[in-house]
Amino acid sequence: MQAVILAGGLATRLRPLTQQTPKCMIKIQEKPFLQYQLELLAKNDITEVVLCLGHLARQVEEFFGDGSKWRVRLTYSIEDEKLLGTAGALRNAIKYLQPQFLVIYGDSYLDFPYSDIIEEFHRSKPEVLLAVFKNFNRWDKSNLVVENGWAKIYNKKVSSSGMEYIDAGLSLFSKEIVEEIPDGQFYDLADLYQTLAFQKRLKVYELKKRFYEVGSSKGLKEFAGMVERGVLIR
Repeated sequence: MQAVILAGGLATRLRPLTQQTPKCMIKIQEKPFLQYQLELLAKNDITEVVLCLGHLARQVEEFFGDGSKWRVRLTYSIEDEKLLGTAGALRNAIKYLQPQFLVIYGDSYLDFPYSDIIEEFHRSKPEVLLAVFKNFNRWDKSNLVVENGWAKIYNKKVSSSGMEYIDAGLSLFSKEIVEEIPDGQFYDLADLYQTLAFQKRLKVYELKKRFYEVGSSKGLKEFAGMVERGVLIR
Protein backbone atom coordinates (compact mmCIF):
# COMPACT_ATOMS: atom_id res chain seq x y z
CA MET A 1 0.00 0.00 0.00
CA GLN A 2 1.25 3.44 -0.95
CA ALA A 3 0.89 6.49 1.30
CA VAL A 4 0.51 10.12 0.26
CA ILE A 5 1.38 12.83 2.78
CA LEU A 6 -0.12 16.27 2.13
CA ALA A 7 2.43 18.76 3.43
CA GLY A 8 2.33 21.73 1.09
CA GLY A 9 0.29 24.30 2.98
CA LEU A 10 1.44 27.66 4.35
CA ALA A 11 0.66 26.75 7.99
CA THR A 12 -0.51 30.27 8.78
CA ARG A 13 -1.75 29.27 12.25
CA LEU A 14 1.84 28.55 13.29
CA ARG A 15 3.39 31.80 12.07
CA PRO A 16 5.97 33.20 12.63
CA LEU A 17 7.39 29.71 13.25
CA THR A 18 6.54 28.60 9.70
CA GLN A 19 7.63 31.67 7.76
CA GLN A 20 11.07 30.18 7.12
CA THR A 21 10.35 26.53 8.00
CA PRO A 22 7.67 24.25 6.52
CA LYS A 23 5.31 22.87 9.13
CA CYS A 24 6.40 19.28 8.54
CA MET A 25 10.00 20.30 9.33
CA ILE A 26 9.27 21.77 12.77
CA LYS A 27 11.50 19.90 15.19
CA ILE A 28 10.15 18.04 18.21
CA GLN A 29 12.86 16.50 20.41
CA GLU A 30 15.38 17.23 17.63
CA LYS A 31 13.36 15.40 14.94
CA PRO A 32 11.21 17.00 12.21
CA PHE A 33 7.54 16.11 12.55
CA LEU A 34 7.59 14.45 9.13
CA GLN A 35 10.21 12.02 10.42
CA TYR A 36 7.74 10.79 13.05
CA GLN A 37 5.20 10.18 10.29
CA LEU A 38 7.66 8.31 8.07
CA GLU A 39 8.86 6.15 10.95
CA LEU A 40 5.25 5.31 11.78
CA LEU A 41 4.56 4.31 8.18
CA ALA A 42 7.69 2.13 8.07
CA LYS A 43 6.59 0.48 11.33
CA ASN A 44 3.35 -0.44 9.53
CA ASP A 45 5.28 -1.81 6.50
CA ILE A 46 4.19 1.07 4.28
CA THR A 47 7.34 2.04 2.41
CA GLU A 48 6.16 3.76 -0.79
CA VAL A 49 5.46 7.39 0.07
CA VAL A 50 4.52 10.38 -2.09
CA LEU A 51 5.18 13.76 -0.48
CA CYS A 52 2.95 16.54 -1.81
CA LEU A 53 4.86 19.74 -1.11
CA GLY A 54 4.66 23.43 -1.89
CA HIS A 55 5.80 25.98 0.69
CA LEU A 56 9.60 25.72 1.17
CA ALA A 57 9.68 22.29 -0.45
CA ARG A 58 13.44 22.31 -1.03
CA GLN A 59 14.10 22.11 2.73
CA VAL A 60 12.16 18.84 2.87
CA GLU A 61 13.89 17.36 -0.18
CA GLU A 62 17.35 18.25 1.08
CA PHE A 63 16.76 16.69 4.49
CA PHE A 64 14.92 13.49 3.53
CA GLY A 65 16.38 12.75 0.11
CA ASP A 66 15.19 9.38 -1.21
CA GLY A 67 13.93 8.34 2.24
CA SER A 68 16.13 5.25 2.54
CA LYS A 69 17.51 6.37 5.90
CA TRP A 70 13.98 5.94 7.28
CA ARG A 71 13.25 2.67 5.41
CA VAL A 72 10.88 4.30 2.90
CA ARG A 73 11.07 5.29 -0.77
CA LEU A 74 10.08 8.89 -1.33
CA THR A 75 8.58 10.47 -4.43
CA TYR A 76 8.11 14.23 -4.51
CA SER A 77 5.15 16.03 -6.06
CA ILE A 78 5.74 19.77 -5.83
CA GLU A 79 3.25 22.54 -6.53
CA ASP A 80 4.42 25.66 -8.30
CA GLU A 81 3.67 29.09 -6.87
CA LYS A 82 -0.06 28.50 -7.21
CA LEU A 83 -1.43 26.78 -4.11
CA LEU A 84 -3.86 23.98 -4.92
CA GLY A 85 -5.27 22.95 -1.53
CA THR A 86 -5.17 19.43 -0.13
CA ALA A 87 -7.37 17.81 -2.78
CA GLY A 88 -5.75 19.86 -5.54
CA ALA A 89 -2.36 18.58 -4.38
CA LEU A 90 -3.62 15.01 -4.79
CA ARG A 91 -4.80 15.80 -8.31
CA ASN A 92 -1.41 17.34 -9.07
CA ALA A 93 0.26 14.08 -7.98
CA ILE A 94 -2.01 11.78 -9.98
CA LYS A 95 0.78 10.43 -12.20
CA TYR A 96 2.54 9.03 -9.12
CA LEU A 97 -0.51 7.38 -7.55
CA GLN A 98 -1.18 3.67 -7.32
CA PRO A 99 -4.75 2.36 -7.86
CA GLN A 100 -5.30 2.45 -4.07
CA PHE A 101 -3.45 4.48 -1.47
CA LEU A 102 -3.47 6.04 1.99
CA VAL A 103 -3.84 9.80 2.38
CA ILE A 104 -2.41 11.47 5.48
CA TYR A 105 -2.52 15.12 6.45
CA GLY A 106 0.96 16.56 6.92
CA ASP A 107 0.15 17.65 10.47
CA SER A 108 -1.57 14.48 11.75
CA TYR A 109 -0.15 11.62 13.78
CA LEU A 110 -2.25 8.50 14.25
CA ASP A 111 -0.57 5.47 15.80
CA PHE A 112 -2.67 2.34 15.36
CA PRO A 113 -2.37 -0.83 13.23
CA TYR A 114 -2.85 0.51 9.70
CA SER A 115 -3.48 -3.05 8.52
CA ASP A 116 -6.90 -2.87 10.24
CA ILE A 117 -8.23 -0.02 8.11
CA ILE A 118 -6.54 -1.39 4.98
CA GLU A 119 -8.27 -4.74 5.49
CA GLU A 120 -11.62 -2.97 5.88
CA PHE A 121 -10.98 -0.98 2.71
CA HIS A 122 -10.28 -4.16 0.75
CA ARG A 123 -13.28 -5.92 2.30
CA SER A 124 -15.93 -3.22 1.79
CA LYS A 125 -14.43 -1.70 -1.40
CA PRO A 126 -15.62 1.91 -0.98
CA GLU A 127 -14.32 4.74 -3.15
CA VAL A 128 -13.03 6.49 -0.04
CA LEU A 129 -12.73 5.21 3.53
CA LEU A 130 -12.24 7.97 6.10
CA ALA A 131 -10.87 7.34 9.60
CA VAL A 132 -13.01 9.13 12.19
CA PHE A 133 -12.96 9.49 15.96
CA LYS A 134 -15.92 10.11 18.26
CA ASN A 135 -14.61 13.13 20.12
CA PHE A 136 -17.81 15.00 21.09
CA ASN A 137 -16.01 18.33 20.44
CA ARG A 138 -13.41 17.52 23.11
CA TRP A 139 -10.09 18.19 21.33
CA ASP A 140 -11.40 20.03 18.31
CA LYS A 141 -14.75 20.83 16.77
CA SER A 142 -16.58 17.74 15.54
CA ASN A 143 -17.41 17.91 11.85
CA LEU A 144 -19.24 14.70 10.93
CA VAL A 145 -22.61 13.07 11.35
CA VAL A 146 -22.21 9.30 10.92
CA GLU A 147 -25.00 6.85 10.20
CA ASN A 148 -24.62 3.10 9.66
CA GLY A 149 -20.95 3.32 8.77
CA TRP A 150 -21.32 6.20 6.31
CA ALA A 151 -20.82 9.94 6.63
CA LYS A 152 -24.24 11.57 6.45
CA ILE A 153 -22.90 15.11 6.86
CA TYR A 154 -19.33 16.42 6.62
CA ASN A 155 -18.77 20.11 7.22
CA LYS A 156 -15.77 21.84 8.79
CA LYS A 157 -17.32 25.30 8.61
CA VAL A 158 -20.89 24.89 9.87
CA SER A 159 -21.83 22.76 12.88
CA SER A 160 -24.96 20.62 12.70
CA SER A 161 -27.00 18.74 15.25
CA GLY A 162 -25.63 15.24 15.78
CA MET A 163 -22.02 16.05 14.90
CA GLU A 164 -20.10 13.77 17.27
CA TYR A 165 -17.22 12.63 15.05
CA ILE A 166 -14.08 14.28 13.73
CA ASP A 167 -11.98 13.54 10.66
CA ALA A 168 -8.79 11.89 11.99
CA GLY A 169 -6.52 13.01 9.16
CA LEU A 170 -6.18 9.61 7.48
CA SER A 171 -8.15 8.02 4.66
CA LEU A 172 -7.91 5.42 1.92
CA PHE A 173 -8.63 6.34 -1.69
CA SER A 174 -9.29 4.69 -4.99
CA LYS A 175 -7.48 6.58 -7.72
CA GLU A 176 -10.69 7.05 -9.71
CA ILE A 177 -11.89 9.58 -7.14
CA VAL A 178 -8.83 11.75 -7.74
CA GLU A 179 -9.83 12.06 -11.38
CA GLU A 180 -13.01 13.84 -10.22
CA ILE A 181 -10.97 16.62 -8.57
CA PRO A 182 -10.65 19.76 -10.74
CA ASP A 183 -7.20 19.93 -12.31
CA GLY A 184 -5.05 22.99 -11.59
CA GLN A 185 -7.59 24.58 -9.25
CA PHE A 186 -7.62 25.19 -5.51
CA TYR A 187 -9.69 22.45 -3.92
CA ASP A 188 -9.57 21.08 -0.38
CA LEU A 189 -10.26 17.57 0.82
CA ALA A 190 -12.89 19.08 3.12
CA ASP A 191 -14.81 20.19 0.00
CA LEU A 192 -14.44 16.75 -1.58
CA TYR A 193 -15.55 14.96 1.59
CA GLN A 194 -18.54 17.27 1.95
CA THR A 195 -19.64 16.46 -1.60
CA LEU A 196 -19.08 12.71 -1.19
CA ALA A 197 -21.03 12.67 2.09
CA PHE A 198 -23.94 14.46 0.40
CA GLN A 199 -23.82 11.85 -2.37
CA LYS A 200 -23.66 9.01 0.21
CA ARG A 201 -20.25 7.91 -1.10
CA LEU A 202 -18.06 8.55 1.96
CA LYS A 203 -17.61 5.44 4.11
CA VAL A 204 -16.10 5.84 7.58
CA TYR A 205 -13.89 3.72 9.81
CA GLU A 206 -14.32 4.45 13.50
CA LEU A 207 -11.14 4.59 15.56
CA LYS A 208 -10.97 3.65 19.22
CA LYS A 209 -7.80 5.67 19.69
CA ARG A 210 -7.44 9.43 19.25
CA PHE A 211 -5.05 11.15 16.87
CA TYR A 212 -2.68 14.07 17.41
CA GLU A 213 -2.05 17.12 15.26
CA VAL A 214 0.57 19.84 15.07
CA GLY A 215 -1.40 22.33 12.99
CA SER A 216 -1.83 24.72 15.91
CA SER A 217 0.38 25.92 18.76
CA LYS A 218 -1.79 23.99 21.21
CA GLY A 219 -1.54 20.78 19.19
CA LEU A 220 2.20 21.16 18.69
CA LYS A 221 2.74 21.64 22.42
CA GLU A 222 0.60 18.61 23.25
CA PHE A 223 2.41 16.37 20.76
CA ALA A 224 5.81 17.51 22.03
CA GLY A 225 4.73 16.74 25.59
CA MET A 226 3.57 13.24 24.63
CA VAL A 227 6.89 12.53 22.91
CA GLU A 228 8.88 13.89 25.84
CA ARG A 229 6.99 11.64 28.27
CA GLY A 230 7.57 8.63 26.04
CA VAL A 231 3.87 8.12 25.33
CA LEU A 232 4.54 8.38 21.59
CA ILE A 233 7.49 6.93 19.69
CA ARG A 234 10.80 8.80 19.85
